Amino acid sequence: MENIITQLNAIVWNPVLVVLLIGAGLYFSVRTRFVQVRKFSTMLRSLFSKKRDGNGISSFEAFCLALSGRVGTGNIVGVATAIAFGGPGAVFWMWVVAFFGASTAFVESTLAQIYKFQHSSGYRGGPFAFIEKGLGIKWLGVVFAIIAVVSSGLFLTTVQANGTSSALANSFPVVTPLVSGIALAVLLGLVVIGGVKRIAVVASVITPFMALGYIVLSLVVVGMHIHEVPAVFSAIFKGAFGLSPICSGILGSTIAMGVKRGIFSNEAGQGTGAIVSAATDVEHPAQQGLAQSFSVYVDTLLVCTATALMILTSGTYNILDGQGGMLYAGAPELGNNYVAYTQSAVDSVFHGFGSRFVAVAMIFFAFTTLLAYYFYAESSIIYLFQGKSARQEKWVIRVLQLLMLAAVVFGAIHEADFIWQLGDIGVGLMAWITVVSILILCPKAIRSLKEFESKK
Repeated sequence: MENIITQLNAIVWNPVLVVLLIGAGLYFSVRTRFVQVRKFSTMLRSLFSKKRDGNGISSFEAFCLALSGRVGTGNIVGVATAIAFGGPGAVFWMWVVAFFGASTAFVESTLAQIYKFQHSSGYRGGPFAFIEKGLGIKWLGVVFAIIAVVSSGLFLTTVQANGTSSALANSFPVVTPLVSGIALAVLLGLVVIGGVKRIAVVASVITPFMALGYIVLSLVVVGMHIHEVPAVFSAIFKGAFGLSPICSGILGSTIAMGVKRGIFSNEAGQGTGAIVSAATDVEHPAQQGLAQSFSVYVDTLLVCTATALMILTSGTYNILDGQGGMLYAGAPELGNNYVAYTQSAVDSVFHGFGSRFVAVAMIFFAFTTLLAYYFYAESSIIYLFQGKSARQEKWVIRVLQLLMLAAVVFGAIHEADFIWQLGDIGVGLMAWITVVSILILCPKAIRSLKEFESKK
């Protein structure tokens, strides 16, 4: 099974997808005249736009829900994994993906607003909706929705649970992976049964404080290693272009890991951010596009960078050659325990407290991300059951809830590398369909932006 998953992962994440994601972001940036820079102040104002008719969630709630999906184990474990397999240079490519990905997020989220549909629970939509209504290819919309249900409800769920159980086991040995998996599943069940409004409220309360607290902690850790910062930035830029003697032989892995982990973290081009954007109640589609662009910045340029700088300035990481050896052994005792890279970095300043803080942070990060994943999967099911019996839809959603809770427990007790590959396959499949679709539909988002700017 693991060999099959590894081969499938290599097929999905071939170099063409890496080039496509970066190329699409560059293309959208040029077509929107770098909207992610020009409209930065408007992005901030868009977060607090008022509801138009009360049928959906607010732009701020959508921002927090989307951010909760983006700020998860990818920001703690994913960054550490990128460094382990790509070296410090992988961080640079995460930045590149974030900068250009902000324009990708704008396009997909604007399209989601244009093609959203009404449901008894509020507005819904996403790539499946704009693929069917915009491209006129219903079967592909159905395929995306099915992939989103399986990927968000099962594959990506296991990744979040695995990162949380690993962090807790490192800091609190008495808490076994099985116990942490069951506890996380119970917490998740208590919220998702309440529906989208409760999910949005919980996310809007927890996510801002969670992200802000983590960034403040990282500033303290990096501040205590401030003398290492110049060397770290030098290593990042040299490694990004294969100029580092240690990492020169893994340049392909450096770029691939930076892009892969960047997309996994900020979700730009993956299509899931568009699912949240469709649920909002805003005056103009472009408003929501701008709000989602900002969430990409917060995720990667702030939270991911915070983790990377803590690890790199503290030196608590290894660079693996992919064949069982190490190109750099900054913390050989940690091996491939990726979450421990971050925990040890915080411990280097807060002795005995750091690893526990990261473990607790992982609980909040993973919990809010699981809420977002559930929303992605539920919205996809609602799309699939349009025009069908409400009772059928309800029963399928109940099955989704049970399977997702089981996936949380499954992910908590299985090996990290296998779990991460499952998550990567899900992200990659959704990215392929979404990016190709929004490249074709891009002119509609551009017209929406021009209309919005003329009205302003």
